[in-house]
Amino acid sequence: MDNYKDWLCNLLKTESIPPEDIPNIGLYMDQVTTLMDTRLASSKRYPDDKILTKTMINNYTKNKLLPPSNKKKYSREHIFLLIMIYYLKSILSISDIQSLLEPLSERYFPENTENGLSLSDIYQKIINDYAVNETAISEDIIKTWEKSRNSFAEYSLSEEEAKYLDDFSFIYQLCYDIYMRKQIIEKLIDRRREEHPKKKKG
Repeated sequence: MDNYKDWLCNLLKTESIPPEDIPNIGLYMDQVTTLMDTRLASSKRYPDDKILTKTMINNYTKNKLLPPSNKKKYSREHIFLLIMIYYLKSILSISDIQSLLEPLSERYFPENTENGLSLSDIYQKIINDYAVNETAISEDIIKTWEKSRNSFAEYSLSEEEAKYLDDFSFIYQLCYDIYMRKQIIEKLIDRRREEHPKKKKG
């Protein structure tokens, strides 16, 4: 069991990409996909998985999640948005991500000249906020795991069956937690859509 817990603790150690590690020069699409695949490789489920592809970038641009490249080159601000999209897409629909990120692109890409706030500042802030909360989130997940152990101890089960049911209980609790959080996220996005409806063209 200790090995299992150590394995879980290692999974909870996430690595973000700090702004200073993103080149301050325009990158071609191949360079962007290589950067993302290299720096976010630890988050792959399978070795052959691709973090980002050319098709994905084109689709993000088409769906207005990402501003168009400048002469086929992508800036640091493009990379910030692509990293955000990568994490958001595991939970949210393309439509929801578009609603969430479009104001960032419109107001802070690359910088808001009125208040001096840049996309780099916003990206750094969300990294800092997560770093502060990471320990609490990890501790909460570990507690959930510990509570799920020996969940069916009162039954006469084989060791293999008991382990399966403990894991099932843990997975179900995590999924329900994600479900509840997703409900809140979607309601917040829906409320923003109601408060800030898109202006009809023409």
